[in-house]
Amino acid sequence: MDVTNGHGGNLRALAARSGRDPDAILDYSASINPLGPPEWLRAVISRSMDRVVHYPDPDSTELVQAIADRYGVAPQQIVAGNGSSEILVAAARGFREPGHRGRAVIPAPTYLEYASAARMAGWEIRPVALQEDEGFALNWCVLESELRPGDLVLLGQPNNPTGLVFDSERLRRLAAAYSSTHFIVDEAFADFLEDCPSLMRDVPDNVVVVRSFTKFFAVPGLRLGFAVASPDRAARIRGQIPSWSVNTLAQAVGAAALTDEEYARRTIACVAREREQLVGQLRSVAGLSVYPSRANYLLVRIDRADITAHALADRLLAGGIAIRTFGPSEHLDERFFRIAVRTAEENERLVEALAAAVGAAPRPKARRAARALMIQGTSSNAGKSVLVAALCRILLQDGVRVAPFKSQNMSLNSFVTCDGGEMGRAQVVQAQACRLEPDVRMNPILLKPCSDTGSQVVLRGKPVGNMGVGDYIRFKPEAFATAKACFDSLASEFDAIVLEGAGSPGEVNLKSHDIVNMRMAEYAGSPVLVVGDIDRGGVFASFVGTMEVLAPWERRLVAGWIVNRFRGDVTLLEPALEYTREHTGRPVFGVVPYVASLNLPQEDSVEFKCGGLDCRGSEAAVEIAVVDLPHISNFTDFDALRIESDVCLRIVRSADELGRPNAVILPGSKNTLADLDYLRRSGLAERIEALAREGRTEIVGICGGFQVLGRTVGDPLSIESSNGAAGGLGLLPVGTVMAAEKTLVRVSACHQPTGLQVTGYEIHHGRTDENGAVPLFTRSDGCVVGVADAGGRIWGTYLHGVFDADRFRRWFIDRLRVRRGLEPITEVSCRYDIEPVLDRLAEVVRRSLRMDEVYRLMGM
Repeated sequence: MDVTNGHGGNLRALAARSGRDPDAILDYSASINPLGPPEWLRAVISRSMDRVVHYPDPDSTELVQAIADRYGVAPQQIVAGNGSSEILVAAARGFREPGHRGRAVIPAPTYLEYASAARMAGWEIRPVALQEDEGFALNWCVLESELRPGDLVLLGQPNNPTGLVFDSERLRRLAAAYSSTHFIVDEAFADFLEDCPSLMRDVPDNVVVVRSFTKFFAVPGLRLGFAVASPDRAARIRGQIPSWSVNTLAQAVGAAALTDEEYARRTIACVAREREQLVGQLRSVAGLSVYPSRANYLLVRIDRADITAHALADRLLAGGIAIRTFGPSEHLDERFFRIAVRTAEENERLVEALAAAVGAAPRPKARRAARALMIQGTSSNAGKSVLVAALCRILLQDGVRVAPFKSQNMSLNSFVTCDGGEMGRAQVVQAQACRLEPDVRMNPILLKPCSDTGSQVVLRGKPVGNMGVGDYIRFKPEAFATAKACFDSLASEFDAIVLEGAGSPGEVNLKSHDIVNMRMAEYAGSPVLVVGDIDRGGVFASFVGTMEVLAPWERRLVAGWIVNRFRGDVTLLEPALEYTREHTGRPVFGVVPYVASLNLPQEDSVEFKCGGLDCRGSEAAVEIAVVDLPHISNFTDFDALRIESDVCLRIVRSADELGRPNAVILPGSKNTLADLDYLRRSGLAERIEALAREGRTEIVGICGGFQVLGRTVGDPLSIESSNGAAGGLGLLPVGTVMAAEKTLVRVSACHQPTGLQVTGYEIHHGRTDENGAVPLFTRSDGCVVGVADAGGRIWGTYLHGVFDADRFRRWFIDRLRVRRGLEPITEVSCRYDIEPVLDRLAEVVRRSLRMDEVYRLMGM
């Protein structure tokens, strides 16, 4: 059987012929809305499922009323049916008088089902040839010359496969002149046209107009259509249709569809835009001629003697692309084929395949070299960042040149690159997994919250201003353009890119302006694996729920699931894994066990805020308290302290929790004045000042914490807040004013009391007057980046990562030991190096995921 002609869209037959999975075929043989079904479709079907235990409404009352309201016709004029094909047959039967052997006049080429419907209803087929030299336009004179009393005329508006539209008023006059002739006008594709002339309003007595939901709303599997005719004619057609023809789900979807004006507007604009672009692309291929069309399909002619449309279809199908060709009965020879109008990316693929199949010169195109894979999550902190790092290291180990990418990061935990750009720490760790120098292209958009509703926006490493939610949403198109350019730049340099999403793709309040999850995956041409944290519970419901709220185009991007942080026997999960596959149609690619003590820098403060980073060494000798500020930033400054066995690191949020530790650290802040106010209101400021007076506790401030320790903090330009100015804790003789220009620099500095070298980075708007303080850290250019009081027990610095230096960290801890009357350890016992951790993580993930399938998914 030739499955490329007849009726298009037979995916089962196409799959059998091509040896491919049906989902792997790009189907241009059926002309369905390129946007796919409306996003509300699954919700409507889901809430209607409880009603399938009952027979459907035989009169389709709700649906019929919705049609009447939408098109301005009376309910008694409407006939609902199981697709327009059923209605075509019923209408043809409804026009035929008992015992009358009439003719069905069908201008052709046209939709093959017109002849089939008429033949099933007992009409004799009388084709009227549309002429190629007239562009297959309807010739009214020829049509009129064919008409006899009692004939049935079937017309497409627009015609299929030509996409041409006829003059509806001319038909109205023809119907009036030939009142004993019957007309069926198929407007199955009319909704795709912005101003398609329709006969539905004031439909003549001898005319039936047929419409379809199938094509426009992309629901061919539901089968839904309707006809509009005079009340008497509609009653006769209705009598030809079996009871309960329209099922419950189809009725519900149809009623909802007719109220979605925004979907209709987007579809019309999309089809017009992509059709025009596709016509231009096809005309650039030597040997192809394209006929003008107003529909969502195009008729194409091959102007070469060495290849037929059927041979071309065979070549394309071997590559996974199906087109519609024509048989001898369809009044088009082997030069012609029809293609649908689909998305820009799909159309690009089709044109390239067509050019190759006909031997035309390939069209120049800037291609990305890299293969892509995206990791998204069912929620924040599901393990996306860590899995991306693991996959990056695995690919690196396997000889792949790989880079990480996250288009937009919301985090106060940032890093400064060698060229002075600011980016999220998670992508820094992922870059290290690839053994690459961090590059702002890996995280082109960084949002640093400075209030509950606003953030500083960092674009390609540089701040562009503070924006509220509404302002940023309006800015997003520009930000996304930057992100896409950065991705393209990376993809041209590497073999593979592993992308990370943010939060969850199922956050329905954010999807309309998404630039980090599915929209980025779509742009990157990346399959998506969704990870869920089973340690939190509800992971399988999260998988199913995520799939349920995704739009059809988003669902197509989801390749499967990853269960993360599992504790126990994996075989116990097998029923749940199989349920997930059966319910979502996507497999679970692996179960990653819970990995304790990774000690990798965290992307956000979720674990920090919940106390997950508290630690107590096995031989804890000194206690260090880190104050959790509401706007804490760069909380990973303390990660290195967690690896020391003689340190107890505590996170404190109240004065009562503070106690009398050996050291208190005030961390960085994105809103220093607001956090200073918090310290006052919570009583923490008073307790810290008391500890300073007692003189037994070392008090340390980093960046914003350093500013808080001074006498004053001012923000006259409202860089971080609108609080203006406030007095600090007064523990250091310094004052700070926020400046418009942000300092972003990587630093090597000398610790003056010991001569030890430390490295880190500065990220701050503050300009601190250090007169009167004792210099503590001095950069190689002589600039002071940290000071202490006269006794050296209270100190602050702008250096993030100061404790990462193994020897300085040991010196700092030993000084606290000595104050407790303990011997110093002196020798460095722990190296803060995440390389072994990355290798261990990669080993665990490699064992846990089906990496051969991951590689196949990436096309590698």
